[in-house]
Amino acid sequence: MKKGIHPEYRPVVFLDPSCDFSFLTRSTIKTNDTIKWKDGNTYPLVKVEISSGSHPFFTGKQKLVDTAGRVEKFNRKYGKKKSS
Repeated sequence: MKKGIHPEYRPVVFLDPSCDFSFLTRSTIKTNDTIKWKDGNTYPLVKVEISSGSHPFFTGKQKLVDTAGRVEKFNRKYGKKKSS
């Protein structure tokens, strides 16, 4: 490999704050956050919105999102106007 053209490949912790699930792997992603890991070392930290710890496919649980009233609100705003 040529020197100086490849990104740094290093250990990184990925954290899913919604379910407090984290894992250590290797990546080239850039981040300014760090975290102290279980082994006592400090690693770069990347926060993710969804992971295998929170995804319904892996957990078997469906998260309910508040969608009540969205269709009615849309129809009130953009629905057909009654003609006089």
